[in-house]
Amino acid sequence: MPTQSKTDRPIRLTTVDALVSTNLLEETGSSNLQEVASTYSISIPQHFASLIDTSNPDDPIALQVIPTGQELSTTADEIADPIGDHLYSPVKGIVHRYPDRVLLKVHSACAVYCRFCFRREIVGPNGDSMTEADFNVAFDYIASRPEIWEVILTGGDPFVLSPKRLDRILTRLETIDHVRVIRFHTRVPVAEPDRLNDALIRVLNNRRKTIYVAIHCNHARELSEAAIIACSRLTSAGIPLLGQSVLLKGVNDDAATLASLFRTMVAVRIMPYYLHHPDLAPGTSHFRVPISEGQALIKQLRGNLSGIALPSYMLYIPGGFGKVPIGPTYLKIDQDGQTRVEDTNGQQHIYPPSSHSKS
Repeated sequence: MPTQSKTDRPIRLTTVDALVSTNLLEETGSSNLQEVASTYSISIPQHFASLIDTSNPDDPIALQVIPTGQELSTTADEIADPIGDHLYSPVKGIVHRYPDRVLLKVHSACAVYCRFCFRREIVGPNGDSMTEADFNVAFDYIASRPEIWEVILTGGDPFVLSPKRLDRILTRLETIDHVRVIRFHTRVPVAEPDRLNDALIRVLNNRRKTIYVAIHCNHARELSEAAIIACSRLTSAGIPLLGQSVLLKGVNDDAATLASLFRTMVAVRIMPYYLHHPDLAPGTSHFRVPISEGQALIKQLRGNLSGIALPSYMLYIPGGFGKVPIGPTYLKIDQDGQTRVEDTNGQQHIYPPSSHSKS
């Protein structure tokens, strides 16, 4: 497909026709994608679209955001609420799955709509947004539970909100003494870095609560020059950055690609935090790899990557039972009670060493 100049592209691509007109989709075969688009929102900002290599049909950036007919295929194990948010939502906008922290889903819009999203059925222009009354109920819930130490702002993407509205949310949370940490989950720095402007940085800077920002990034090419500048604006304001990624078939399911991603993150002061196994969201089976393959990838990276560049491989247990690390195991107990540990080269060792092996 021919490459169109970045300046000719609209600010945001939200329809199949827009993807065709900007050469991000072939016109032939796009008819069934109208059904996909009517079910799962499309929105790709100009910056993120500019990262796509239109000469490569398997471009890892495109695979994340360009709709395909595969999304109409739902497997028997896929469910609308794959991580059980609804089961732990005592009031609108709040998910209280773990005792010391809550999610506050501030709204339903995102900077970019990923085709593998576990909330793909409830985010988008038709999502259920929070009213002022809803926010008041949510804040009252947080204030009435002193065990809540951390509030995680998510959605949707909280950085899509105006700085003025974010300031109101943060100011309200700062009145709750037992809340000590506020964390943002966002795709904005890599998808739409221009949103990290002076006004937003001023809102985040010098707060009474500790602010963390977790950035969702799945491929090193997402950390463009503009994205790196956006991230540096956050770190220069004293805001620690965490990295969250999803293991995606065809996008990053090989050791070299993951190593490049995690090293690039660390080099720009983003600490790789979680590598998520894809959730069982409807129409996403084409993104999932077997857990055994994910474990093998982590095992391959262990010993070849600095410890600060290696995230935990995580799985959300369907039904709302939370997430757990599912990385490879290096230690086992023999039937005779002897402990064996495997090194990064695959060699087995008795621990503690026997007296014979010490001599």
